Amino acid sequence: MAEFITLMVFTTILLYSIITGLSLVLALFLGLVAFVFYAVHRGFSPGNILTMIWNGIKSARTVIMVLTLIGILTALWRAGGTIPYIIYHSVQYIDPRYFVVFAFLLCCLMSVLIGTSFGSASTMGVICMTIGLSLGIDPFYTGGAILSGVYFGDRCSAMSSSASLVSELTGTDLFINIRNMIKTSIVPFMLTIAIYALTGHGDSSSPVSTEALSMFSDNFNLVFAAVIPSVIIIVLPFFKLNLKKTMLASIVVSSVICLVYQDMSPFEILRTALAGYSSTDPELAALMDGGGIISMVKSVSIVTISSSYFGIFRNTRLISRIRDWVHLLSSHSSSFFTTLVTGIVMSIISCNQTLATMLTYELNQDLVEDRYKLAIYLENTSIVIAPLIPWSIAGAFVLDSVDAPTSSILYSVYLYILPLYSLIVETVKEKGFKLKRA
Repeated sequence: MAEFITLMVFTTILLYSIITGLSLVLALFLGLVAFVFYAVHRGFSPGNILTMIWNGIKSARTVIMVLTLIGILTALWRAGGTIPYIIYHSVQYIDPRYFVVFAFLLCCLMSVLIGTSFGSASTMGVICMTIGLSLGIDPFYTGGAILSGVYFGDRCSAMSSSASLVSELTGTDLFINIRNMIKTSIVPFMLTIAIYALTGHGDSSSPVSTEALSMFSDNFNLVFAAVIPSVIIIVLPFFKLNLKKTMLASIVVSSVICLVYQDMSPFEILRTALAGYSSTDPELAALMDGGGIISMVKSVSIVTISSSYFGIFRNTRLISRIRDWVHLLSSHSSSFFTTLVTGIVMSIISCNQTLATMLTYELNQDLVEDRYKLAIYLENTSIVIAPLIPWSIAGAFVLDSVDAPTSSILYSVYLYILPLYSLIVETVKEKGFKLKRA
């Protein structure tokens, strides 16, 4: 009963936050307080609880470092002219009627190439959002397309950490999993393109004129060298360089470009890395301002607090009680439906994709004998469901990094279609199997 009450209190706090606009960081902190009270109820001392929390936070050190680097990267890409260069030389050729499809496909491509949703959002996602604003596209639509696209590759790229995580958890071959993921994503992918083509229209069918883009050429030295930092992000992963080192390389080159071509002083570069890019031109500021370490404070806070939960989950009976409920559900439904429900609940509780996936596996590993089937179940549930939870860092970071509204989650249609399509297919398969045995 204590487990049920604790989870209900936590869920109520989060729902109240969404309805009233209460800070998610504050809501997550109150959730932590609820889990601490549960640990006290289970008989753990304050010292033990603090150790649990600290161990959970330590597990997020890499993510926190990546978020910090992303803040610096996106600021210097703005200041160094990388984003202005790409926009200036591409936006005039884009038809606003199909820009949402264009943004979705570009983010799909980037995420497949580099295998990370966060990296894709902070690079290609930021570019797409800025172009979308230039074309008069509502950020609601562009944000949804970006969120869908960056998790397309995050799910099935050979360089994806989440794909590797699922492979390691289930003891399966990564490339067989990727092949299975591609098969199950074809129909959802095509449906997503069709929906975005029909609904994601801009206010005009005319491309932006060169005159309208003069603000970029007036404020930046748009030399070809400015595009090099973006090329680094795409090329270096092919040489097995990890995300942190790739971002550091792009940051270093961006700093040199700011210094040499944009006439920024070392102090201005450091200030931009910390506080983000800021323009005195109101029109340019509306499109370009942002980035910086400070812009990552909310995301880092969400990661830190939500990671602290894991230490408490791991050392109390909360997970074991949930496992009992999962087994009860499985006795009255299909294995995929059970995995889907578990993935939703774990995404709500854990507030991040990695922990949600690990917990979903932990709770369902005894219910699905076929390891490859379990792998594709995880990929089609918790991996794509976590970004749909408003308070999960999986979706919150992507939308924050591109300055899209939280409501864009409603328009990330690929992330809805994939699990729903899989549910229909798996349900039909299970019913057909039962009929065949009967």
